[in-house]
Amino acid sequence: MQSPSQGMVSLLLASSEDPASMNILAELMSIRGWGATREFEHGQVTRHSCGNVEALLIDDLHIWADGIDASHSSLTGSIVDEVLVLSRHVSASETPALTLHAIGVPGEFPHGEKARSGGITGTAVPPSTRFGELFRNMCRIAKEEHLENEYDLTLEATHHGPVLVAPTLYLEIGSTLEQWEDVRAARVWSKTIALCLGMSERSAKTDWNGRGSVMIGLGGGHYAPRHKAVISDSDVWVGHILANYAIVFEEEQADKPFPQGPWAHSVRTAVESTRLAFPGGDIFAHLDRKSFKGWQRSALATLLSELGVPVLRGKQICPP
Repeated sequence: MQSPSQGMVSLLLASSEDPASMNILAELMSIRGWGATREFEHGQVTRHSCGNVEALLIDDLHIWADGIDASHSSLTGSIVDEVLVLSRHVSASETPALTLHAIGVPGEFPHGEKARSGGITGTAVPPSTRFGELFRNMCRIAKEEHLENEYDLTLEATHHGPVLVAPTLYLEIGSTLEQWEDVRAARVWSKTIALCLGMSERSAKTDWNGRGSVMIGLGGGHYAPRHKAVISDSDVWVGHILANYAIVFEEEQADKPFPQGPWAHSVRTAVESTRLAFPGGDIFAHLDRKSFKGWQRSALATLLSELGVPVLRGKQICPP
């Protein structure tokens, strides 16, 4: 079948099994500039007239869509530069939220196995370089739409699948059906995506050009409040964020100079994956210091030094 494109594209991935995904997709499709939808083996493809955005609707849930970037390129001829997945968010607290995150399960082990929520244990997918700008613009637009008192505007640590090669982010609405079907929440994401991908008259699209400071967040809880504060108050590019549950140390042993446990593999994986996304970038780490014991911070500093990754404090990143 004749392909819709022969160039680099940002792929917007939606799933018919996900009500929030369909809600965001519907809002995106109300934006001017979309062409006719075409059927391919892997799903329905629609191309935007801006020339570098395509939407793909699949039947299966996206967290299991391993290799969908490669499949899309093979079937359509479009080279997938990044994947932005439109998704629902689920939390035990059922807190309404607009959130986004990179994907992978670097902290799960044993390594090399299918993870319970998609992905391969011990691995991470490169994050889209738009992480920071999408988050900051989402927060601004949500406040303009007066949703900041109804929704938690947040980000999350790296977690779940699918297994992809192209840099990827999940853009989510949480946490129950009421929010998944909220057109106002979907419109915030639609406006944010259009702005950051150059699909609207206003454009804040900023492509990575090989120069800039890129932050990796290490430590803290799943919603990474300390890292979030730094990203909110700066213009840094953003790579992987690992919560404490993904940086697992065994207990300190005096006769072993380097702590045991899978923590080092997890950190190395996050650094390597972020470097793949940001070639030429100045990668640095920001630690949620209070979430680590002193010997753990020391071990992290030693490993990061070996990897050529400096550790910066918040006041160094966001000077007063």
